[in-house]
Amino acid sequence: MFSRLLLALALVLGGTGMSRAVHVVMCGGPALKQWEGLRIQPDRHDNWWANFVRASTVRISQIQQVDPGARITWIVYRPGYVTRGKEDGKPYTKWISDLAAKYKTKLVWVNTADQAIRALNSSPRFQGDKVESFYYFGHSNCFAWMLDYGNNIMAVSTEWIHETDLNRIRRDIFSPQSDCRSFGCYTGASMSGWWKRLVGVPLWGNMESTRYAPVSNGRLPEGAGKWVK
Repeated sequence: MFSRLLLALALVLGGTGMSRAVHVVMCGGPALKQWEGLRIQPDRHDNWWANFVRASTVRISQIQQVDPGARITWIVYRPGYVTRGKEDGKPYTKWISDLAAKYKTKLVWVNTADQAIRALNSSPRFQGDKVESFYYFGHSNCFAWMLDYGNNIMAVSTEWIHETDLNRIRRDIFSPQSDCRSFGCYTGASMSGWWKRLVGVPLWGNMESTRYAPVSNGRLPEGAGKWVK
């Protein structure tokens, strides 16, 4: 009887009564082919609409192999997949929702960079929970994550998280050993340093461009240069 009371109390307090790890995956949007088709071939981005989506599910699978019951929040920039879906004639937002259901993740659609930051800050669902990992997949330069790039305007971002915006991310949601990584281009050249100063934990980033071809084979993207934090 006493053990049953303890179990009931634990459920009321948040499932197990113990703090649990939270994992966050943030996914930017793809460029439109109508713009990218104007570039010279080596400079074209996002020939495949799902580079960032597939990278996200690769990471989610990695987490679940270690902890099948892990709490995972998947933050996805919705407008990019709406417009690319219209261009391609495909229901990409539905497919992403279906993937979130398949992988049993908490999908959070966002329309702005501000919403993305708020979604990250609110990802711990119970008191005491900590973000044990944060992975970003999307376009970036050395100063900002570009949730939108080449979608509304060719080679231009209209929604971004600049390194000077990182002070809006709550430091207290991260565990001291949190594994934070950016799979955008050139993050390591500047943004990683700002993240460490403002957020308080290291952020791995590459000094050069990021290659998404490996995601087709179920692997995380690779950096063309050195990874730093």
